[in-house]
Amino acid sequence: MNQYPHRIQHKTMKMKMASTIIVLVINIFTSMKVAVAVPPIPTTLDGPFEPVTRRFDSSLRKGSDDLPMTNPRLRKNVTSNFPEQIALAISSPTSMWISWLTGDAQIGLNVTPVDPASVKSEVWYGKESGKYTSVAKGDSLVYNQFYPFEGLWNYTSGIIHHVKLKGLEPGIRYYYKCGDSSIPAMSQEHVFETFPRPSPNNYPSRIAVIGDLGLTSNSSTTIDHLIYNDPSMIVMVGDLTYANQYLTTGGKGASCYSCAFPDAPIRETYQPRWDAWGRFMEPLTSKIPMMVIEGNHEIEPQVDGITFKSYLTRFAVPAEESGSKSNLYYSFDAGGIHFIMLGAYADYNSTGAQFAWLKQDLQSLDRSVTPWLVAAWHPPWYNSYASHYQEFECMRLEMEALLYQYGVDIVFNGHVHAYERMNRVYNYTLDKCGPVYIIVGDGGNIEKVDVDHADDPGKCPSPGDNIPEIGPVCHSNFSSGPAKGNFCWSKQPEWSAFRESSFGHGILEVVNSTYALWTWHRNQDSYKEDAVGDQIYIVRQPELCLKDSKSQSQSEQLPTHQTSSFSAAPGRLSLDYFSIISQILGVFFISGLYSQVNQILFLLSVSLCWLGTKIWTIPLIILVR
Repeated sequence: MNQYPHRIQHKTMKMKMASTIIVLVINIFTSMKVAVAVPPIPTTLDGPFEPVTRRFDSSLRKGSDDLPMTNPRLRKNVTSNFPEQIALAISSPTSMWISWLTGDAQIGLNVTPVDPASVKSEVWYGKESGKYTSVAKGDSLVYNQFYPFEGLWNYTSGIIHHVKLKGLEPGIRYYYKCGDSSIPAMSQEHVFETFPRPSPNNYPSRIAVIGDLGLTSNSSTTIDHLIYNDPSMIVMVGDLTYANQYLTTGGKGASCYSCAFPDAPIRETYQPRWDAWGRFMEPLTSKIPMMVIEGNHEIEPQVDGITFKSYLTRFAVPAEESGSKSNLYYSFDAGGIHFIMLGAYADYNSTGAQFAWLKQDLQSLDRSVTPWLVAAWHPPWYNSYASHYQEFECMRLEMEALLYQYGVDIVFNGHVHAYERMNRVYNYTLDKCGPVYIIVGDGGNIEKVDVDHADDPGKCPSPGDNIPEIGPVCHSNFSSGPAKGNFCWSKQPEWSAFRESSFGHGILEVVNSTYALWTWHRNQDSYKEDAVGDQIYIVRQPELCLKDSKSQSQSEQLPTHQTSSFSAAPGRLSLDYFSIISQILGVFFISGLYSQVNQILFLLSVSLCWLGTKIWTIPLIILVR
């Protein structure tokens, strides 16, 4: 029988503790090895990049049919005059638009518009749930879509309400209800959070960018994936509902309107699809602002030259607030980002109203307050797909030099139903001060994904193809560069960095006044953890590209914890690991496990040599000896 059982028990306990901590250290080193094996996220400073094409995955379908009006996400779920289709939009850093619809739309051969004043427009709001300390009132209106052709149905909307909440505090959560309290018919409580005050140090957390969304099952996947990514704002770059893929009587929508309905007397629309789209988006738009710009599918011509009626009536945008005389183009601030939303289907000539407004907006911009300048419009200027190739060359010729002069950082477009990110480019020439152009027209609409590239054999469009629905044509052969004398390149253009034919959406996360992380999320990756289709840090260089600007911010560094998908960049260990290790060694000393310290130090030195960080191993090996 042992005379010192307590010594044996104590020694056993120390050995168990030592083995447990050694396993912990091994796990730490294993995780470090995994972390450093992941390449860092590239930055635009690493470019220009060699062009890359990821071809369409033939195991996927190119598109899907529209969701039926009976789908639960599209059906009306309120009665009588209760609000539905609730949506937010930024008015200013201290004000927010809230819009909604009440009542029932009418559709048929003979319809009678309702009186918009029959239901009031009220918003109750406050900083605490259930405690509404303020009430705001606004305007209400209806619109009509009339077709004086035999057999075509007409439409008149429900009552559309727009109320502006003023005097809001930046960075504060507000609770609200909207409706008419006299009926009473008020909505359930909703909540939103205002953006931080414009500043080089304040930015929205995540900005979602979507284009050409529609109402298909692919659209549903896009929105579900986007909700998972938890954005604080949506930028919608045109072509929202695709209501004009239908006859006025409804029925089944077509992926090709002219193919399915060659005898239609006018480009018809089924306006109830707009109401369905508003319901489809409400779970998002009632909580975060959605900033829209028109696309060609919003034109919706009527007789007497009436266009964009539904778009202009349904959405509140800060046109007046930004000095614009048209809701087809405007600007706004979101923290330290200034957004310019341009109208490609309005007059963009250098002698016109939009150009004069744009010039004034850029001249008044203070880059020391809003360092980032982001522009968005529907049809792209830079696009290597056959679809819509050089379609808006006239707009580029009119406006590109002005945007370049004032140092636009990023441009978002849609229209082409695919994804493409450009190298920095100006006038078809690689330029380190040019914007990064990104096409995200891959929201999932009924017209299906684009797969043909203009540089593919036999796929180069003729100069007579791709005619704008509104505006002139300026198709031309290239006058310089590798494609000189030709209408199309014979290979992927050097200004095209990456392209892929897949549905998805993008997320912009501005880190500071110099770095912004752009991530494109593919729909097929919806259920894959941490999967991305494309990712890059967009880096501003104001000291190089804004020398003549009246005000500019200074360049900042990218925080070390954001240099890769993990906290440790290649060849560099995070100090957090050494903090953990020092705490572990402290536990050993406190526990009296002095002999095990040398084991840990030896293990640490070997592991660091294995990881390639030799500079740290020198003092550790000395300690072991």
